[in-house]
Amino acid sequence: MITVKDIVSELEKLAPLSYQESYDNAGLIVGSLDTEASSALLCFDITEDIIDEAIEKKANLVISHHPVIFGGLKKINGKNATERIVIKAIRNNIALYAAHTNLDSVRGGINTTLAGKLGLSDIKILSPLKKNLFKIVSFVPEAYSEKVRRALFEAGAGHIGNYDSCSYNIKGIGTFRGGDNTNPFVGEKGLLHNEPEIRIETVAKKENLHKIISALKQSHPYEEPAYDIYQLENEYENAGIGAVGVLPEYTDATGFLAKIKEILSVKIIRHNDLFKKVKTVAVCGGSGSGYINEAIAAGADIFVTGDCKYHQFLDYRNEIILADTGHFESEYFATEIFYNVIKKKFPNFVANLSHGICNPVQYF
Repeated sequence: MITVKDIVSELEKLAPLSYQESYDNAGLIVGSLDTEASSALLCFDITEDIIDEAIEKKANLVISHHPVIFGGLKKINGKNATERIVIKAIRNNIALYAAHTNLDSVRGGINTTLAGKLGLSDIKILSPLKKNLFKIVSFVPEAYSEKVRRALFEAGAGHIGNYDSCSYNIKGIGTFRGGDNTNPFVGEKGLLHNEPEIRIETVAKKENLHKIISALKQSHPYEEPAYDIYQLENEYENAGIGAVGVLPEYTDATGFLAKIKEILSVKIIRHNDLFKKVKTVAVCGGSGSGYINEAIAAGADIFVTGDCKYHQFLDYRNEIILADTGHFESEYFATEIFYNVIKKKFPNFVANLSHGICNPVQYF
């Protein structure tokens, strides 16, 4: 039996929920993780037609890029489309799941995939994730330090760039006195004890914190191990918004726009002055106009994104080429990513790309 949790867990291995932006609402929005998944319908946005399609195809799991509930719902009485979608999903036992900015932020997600489709190499994250790294410090009797370190590393701690098992260790003396209700591993309750200990410092990603602290407690010999958790200001360069890479050679801007139209199947690209050839390309699927300065700082000749404003085309006309393909067009392939993740782990599970995938913005 494959459950909703099984499918969701695979998606979150690629795109952990801790990577989503603070304003987002990614994750399981409607339904239970314990429900057996009959089949899944993959879409870009969840509409009433999508729910009808799921019912027709007997799919009790709908996976979308955009969350169907973005703001709060104070009432659910069917007065708008979002409320009707939620009501119909619940009535038909259909789980609704979204991977949004967390999917934007990971390698193998929206932006690095977009960069790959455009033929870029040496792909890096444009705006690396912040406040995702933590330092964990604990104090361990010398004889048990290796056991605890190994447990921390196996739980996911100690990764810095392409290195793993990273830690810093200092010898010192720990002091403690156990109360009447204690059973100290060393020393005697009621008496002050001095113990040679190793201070172990290592780093951890936010999504691994719970697992790492659990491993620390299980491997530590003390009944109440002391530990500290510090949030770090360091950027996490393997995840974040946008991507930047390079073309094999300098390319005429007009020719590169034609290539974008072909690859993304777009009808029109809004752009400012094509004042130079392009080689370094920054991308941000969806509404990425807030990252123009990051694209400039990365040395990009052109920034491919969606939802740029009039004055941005004007203000940056001599600094960087803005190529607005449209919001939908720049990340429509989200469903392909979902499909590939699911099929790799569950090759016999039925996952259908919705026939209702369409751009709500039409061109006359």
